[in-house]
Parts: sequence; C-alpha cells; structure tokens
Amino acid sequence: MQIKCVIIDGVSQDVEILKNYLKEFQNFELVAVFDSPLSALPLIESNEIDVIFLDINMSQMNGLEFLKSLTTRNHVVVTTAYRDYAVDCFDLDVSDYLIKPIPLSRFLKSINKLTNRISLESSNQFRQTINEDPFIFLKVDKKLVKIKYEDILYIESVKEYINVITINGNFLVHKSMTSISEELPTDNFLRIHRSFLVSKSKITAIEGNTVEVNKRRIPIGRNYLQFAKQQILHQ
Repeated sequence: MQIKCVIIDGVSQDVEILKNYLKEFQNFELVAVFDSPLSALPLIESNEIDVIFLDINMSQMNGLEFLKSLTTRNHVVVTTAYRDYAVDCFDLDVSDYLIKPIPLSRFLKSINKLTNRISLESSNQFRQTINEDPFIFLKVDKKLVKIKYEDILYIESVKEYINVITINGNFLVHKSMTSISEELPTDNFLRIHRSFLVSKSKITAIEGNTVEVNKRRIPIGRNYLQFAKQQILHQ
C-alpha cells in the first residue's frame, strides 16, 4: 500500500531533512513539496493525498490557520520548532506533533503510527483489496527492518532495549516497552506485564498467571491479570 504525502514547509533545510527521512520508507511516496499552504491546497483538495507534513510559521497563511480551514480528511503531522501550538493542533486532530530538529528515531515512531492508522482504515473500508499484510519498521543497529505483525510472537523488555521475538528470528531494538505498545495495534497485541507484550493470536494456552507463546511460559503481571485474561478469553 502506497501512502502519498506532501511537505508544506518554507525552510529548505528542514524540507531536505524530511525528504531524506522519507526515502527510507518505500511505502511512503512524496508527491510534492510546497513552501506555503495556499499553493498546496488544489492538490490536497483532490483527495489524493494521505499525509501532510505541515510547518506552522509560514508566510501568507500559517499552518494553524490552514488546519482550521481544511475540509478534507488527511493525516496531518505538524513539524515545527515551537512547542506552543501543540494543544491547539491536537484539538484539531493532528496525527502527530514533531519538534525541530526532528531526530530520525522520533520520525520513525511517527511513520509507524501513520502506517498503523492508515492500514487499519484501509482494512476496515477496503478489506478485500489489501495486498500486503500490516507491518512496522524498527531500527535494528543502523538498518530499518520491516517486520510483519503476523510474524511477531512476543516482545520482551531488556533494560533500555526491547527484544522482538518473531517466527523469523529476534531483533534487539533501542526502544521502550511503552513506546512500542503505542505503535502496535491493540487489536493484535496485548501488554500482559511490565516487561512483556504478546501477540494475542500466538497465545496457545493460559495456566495460572502465565500464558504460553511458542512453547515459552510468559508471566502475567498482577496489575495486568484481570484485564489480560478478559482480553485473551474474549478476543
């Protein structure tokens, strides 16, 4: 599934950073770059754009005014050097709010969030036309690795890393358990312990305060027990 996007930003250096980042993701197609919202409007109103990367401080019309005027249903990621507009932007239902300079790790989290949301929307509306299984990109060493949701067995927290256990091998990623929990869909994955996140479909047994995944016994934390069992037994 190709996700079509535009960048609206008047600072050429910031545009180049976003363009270089987007090159890392084959499923994101950069259609055009604009230095003002008004020049981007005709293309956006054509309903062919999925994601808008939008700066706030620009000439003619600032990004906040543009957001308020939008009548199309695009995913908007605000990219700005200022924190002051975050509340107003989230009130306007933006998908994410990135502070410049934007680290690749933070941009990656936003890309995963967008991919998850758009895939879910597509599967709900056009379930029979989806050709590719949902996936997530994770940074392993210096490489972005594409991992399908259906291949993930469980995820274990290892200090400041997470170990993603899949049917094809293990991937050590510098990311927190809270962060990965936010990026993966709750329909498929369940946090059962401070240190464990499991794929619901890969659970083969429940015994006491543990679940079995791929022949491994994984503990269910006391604070997660009631909710976890309810989710597992009624999925």
